[in-house]
Amino acid sequence: MQARMQNPAMVLSDAMQPIQQVFKAAHGGGVDARTLELVHLRVSQINGCSACVDAGAKTARKAGVDDDRLAAVAAWREAPYFTDEERAALALAEAATRLADRPDAVSDEVWDAAATYYDERQLAAIVLMIGVTNMFNRLNATTRQIAGAWG
Repeated sequence: MQARMQNPAMVLSDAMQPIQQVFKAAHGGGVDARTLELVHLRVSQINGCSACVDAGAKTARKAGVDDDRLAAVAAWREAPYFTDEERAALALAEAATRLADRPDAVSDEVWDAAATYYDERQLAAIVLMIGVTNMFNRLNATTRQIAGAWG
């Protein structure tokens, strides 16, 4: 396998710092880092971004996500390893990633469930993580970035 080109955010180097600032802001929003990493990993799985799935599994492990949860995140609804709070964040991540799958992409039910566990600042952090992950997935999938190539 070979990438079509470098990641566009690396080619246009002025883009990388603001993207990293969004990641930093998301991590400063009061949501447990393990939850944010699970969100990142699930969004990347949905989008089929091998580079982000690979990197996401590694950063999730570093954040303290155990192997059972890493292995089961794609089937989080059926797996016993996730808290109600994590389930709400994962449901929001899936809905916000699959916008075209239904007319009311992020339903009130999904939003309200997340808002039960997270305040506005925390919701902002989760939504930012979903958005920046989706952006990176699209950059990486389009340019065929290789899993493991970034270290």
